[in-house]
Amino acid sequence: MARYTAAVCKLCRRSGDKLMLKGDKCINNCTLDRRPKPQRKQMRRRQRLSDRGLQLREKQKARYTYGILERQFRRFFSQAERQSGITGDNLLVLLERRLDNVVYRLGFTDSRSQARQLVLHGHIMLNGRKTDIPSCLVKEGDTISWKEEKTKTEYYKQLTESIKSKSVLSWLSLDKENLVGQVISMPTPDEIEAKFAGKSIVEYYSR
Repeated sequence: MARYTAAVCKLCRRSGDKLMLKGDKCINNCTLDRRPKPQRKQMRRRQRLSDRGLQLREKQKARYTYGILERQFRRFFSQAERQSGITGDNLLVLLERRLDNVVYRLGFTDSRSQARQLVLHGHIMLNGRKTDIPSCLVKEGDTISWKEEKTKTEYYKQLTESIKSKSVLSWLSLDKENLVGQVISMPTPDEIEAKFAGKSIVEYYSR
């Protein structure tokens, strides 16, 4: 399965914004705070971004945030186009419904990349069944829990303590004693607080 494997801090510097790709490190020890500008092999006169460049930047922010490569991101956009309503909002909701993102939103991990790894390694159960597909879309009423064998790991034991101080978004619920989450409703764009503009992504693909 293809995925981005280079240094993720470069992605934040390229985007000019904190995308929270490394969890707590992005808060306490962010490279963007020390070196806000991307590295360049040669010094060039600063140029103003065109409208196309700004649209591309917003699209890349969305890709980097959710850890998706271009082909898969384009499929999500095509799916959002086929749905009724605003395409940009539909895209954002689809991305939030990914299983790896829901695992992250429930507080089981500090970053989406870590959540993706948990799902791939078979730690997570969806509606009582092991699911190792990070891009699987959850729906209202779904439950997300841990595989019984994985509850004996050191990571799980540490999580039971650290998760007590965490909160979840309003479209999710979490049983902090048993670490079982549930999707109580579909997310709305206002609840997600996206760092990118869905309208710009639609304009980018509309050309």
